[in-house]
Amino acid sequence: MNQKVLFLLTSLITFSALGQIGGRATYQFLNLVNDPRQAALGGKIVTNYDYDPIQGLFNPAAINPKMDKQLSVNYNNYLADVNYGTVAYAYSWDRYTQVIHAGISYINYGDFAGYDTQGNATNNFSGAEVAISVGHARNIPFTNFHYGGNIKFISSQLEQYSSFGVAADLGIMYVHDQWDLQITAVARNIGTQLTPYDIEIEPLPFEIILGASQILERIPIRWHITLENMQRWDLAFSNPDREITDLEGVVTSENINFIDEAFRHVIVGLELFPESGFNIRLGYNFRRAEELRIIDTRAFSGLSAGFGIKLNKVRLNYSFSKYNTAASSSFFGLNIDLQ
Repeated sequence: MNQKVLFLLTSLITFSALGQIGGRATYQFLNLVNDPRQAALGGKIVTNYDYDPIQGLFNPAAINPKMDKQLSVNYNNYLADVNYGTVAYAYSWDRYTQVIHAGISYINYGDFAGYDTQGNATNNFSGAEVAISVGHARNIPFTNFHYGGNIKFISSQLEQYSSFGVAADLGIMYVHDQWDLQITAVARNIGTQLTPYDIEIEPLPFEIILGASQILERIPIRWHITLENMQRWDLAFSNPDREITDLEGVVTSENINFIDEAFRHVIVGLELFPESGFNIRLGYNFRRAEELRIIDTRAFSGLSAGFGIKLNKVRLNYSFSKYNTAASSSFFGLNIDLQ
């Protein structure tokens, strides 16, 4: 296979895990944003505790009886010819106190032209990955704490190489109804490859996420703050384009300080009119903004926005995320009440 084709495929697979964490693990699609609501709020939001079953894919502690017989279907026209989507459904039994959650995440990398080591054209090929998950959550009796987990079965096919793996997510969430406050911690993608692509067993993209959100007391706004990749502190790196060369030819690299490292973990989001039939969402991802920023160019990297509309038993969601001057992404989703 031509080295350029291999490089392109690898780049697409790891695009979602930018910077120093990129390329360290396989099945990177597991950390892609799940739905338009999450994308509009900056990505990786884990504090939504309501009707939307798609949240259970990212944080199983959020699985709750409000999700009963709710279906979520989402599609993202990602980058180039890459498309991915998610589906989630929840069902309650035992007097609506026990909820089982099921979901599917898939990604299709499109078609590629195949070449041998001499550059001769061979057969075209494609790449795709899918994960099927089942989850459940419970309340710790007489407390505001909820805990949950899910298990994911992962299948990956990249050209002639295939792999199968299994992973689990574990979460705990504090929900204070009177204060409209949620605080949570999630450990994601705890698992292993059962069948590697070749010989070596590669690690999965393990991640710890912390989050909090609350509706303001007299203003119809819910704020969200998320701390991503808390299992690793040093996400920042010196950008070679920001090196300074003096008259004597001495090169000074970009200085990465504590503040730079801290903000690489932060995602913030605002949801206007969160409990009404129409709401507006805004988000900012600090790491994405910094790592995709082009020097001396205002590209609005890291910004995202979207809206949601409720029409009887159907909710329509849309988000737009900006990566740089050449790349953006639109996400479409439907929430359907099947009761």
